[in-house]
Amino acid sequence: MYWTLELASYLADAPWPATKDELIDYAIRTGAPLEVAENLQGIEDEGEIYESIVEIWPDYPTEDDYLWNEDEY
Repeated sequence: MYWTLELASYLADAPWPATKDELIDYAIRTGAPLEVAENLQGIEDEGEIYESIVEIWPDYPTEDDYLWNEDEY
């Protein structure tokens, strides 16, 4: 299983919180690349509900990762 920013971006608008099966269904319905569904299937799941992509891919960049001052723009 591997994630890239491009692959993870297909789940950015997913209906969070969601289960693994809901995310796989969402990826298929929205036409995400096959790798997204394969990565989701590779997750060891015990019926967990995921609150965001960060729980699936901890390296997903968040707003805290960017060093800009919104007040300047």
